[in-house]
Amino acid sequence: MKLSIIIPVLNEGDDLLPTLKSLSYLKKCDHEIIIVDGGSQDNTLAIAKPYADIILTSEKGRARQMNYGASKANGDILWFLHADSLIPDNADQLIVNALQQTHSVWGRFNIRLSGSKWVFRIIEQFINKRSRLTGIATGDQGIFVLRREFEKLNGYAELPLMEDINLTKRLKKISLPICLQQTIITSSRRWESNGVIKTVMLMWYLRFAYFIGTPADKLIRLYKN
Repeated sequence: MKLSIIIPVLNEGDDLLPTLKSLSYLKKCDHEIIIVDGGSQDNTLAIAKPYADIILTSEKGRARQMNYGASKANGDILWFLHADSLIPDNADQLIVNALQQTHSVWGRFNIRLSGSKWVFRIIEQFINKRSRLTGIATGDQGIFVLRREFEKLNGYAELPLMEDINLTKRLKKISLPICLQQTIITSSRRWESNGVIKTVMLMWYLRFAYFIGTPADKLIRLYKN
């Protein structure tokens, strides 16, 4: 089964290269890497060019960019990654084997934050356990899904925030997720720059507010502040 790895980017010149290098072996296995740019003003596209099979441009918005990438994909499996993600070894085999050996149509990886502080180990354990218990995943966990099922759901809802939670809630109605124990390393820069406690409280508040029906366009203002 062929994977299409879809990465939405916007001014990711500082973080994209390690991600693309970690993905480079997948091209030799006949998988494809799709970069969808939302209007970068830095060197993002120059960095992506040697590594990507397809480079697209679209209107800004992570959900919109990922949907556009999916519409141009050739793979049987869509794998959505953030631009600052480092994947585990043999990630393609892990995904393909898991989907072939179960009745699930989607899944995600465990997450590990890049920072070395002990508090990050607690945060990532909480995120992984919460995801396993709820069957809901976030984008930095590397959501993968059979293309046919993604298309049946009309892809991501084009929300400014919580698009990953919205999608996985809908996927959960089709099947429970595959929760791979191998980790994707994602940047802890937001936690470090904004403060751990402040970021944790903000994330909890945003998820709760979305759960009780607060529109995503209102929540995005808090997220960006």
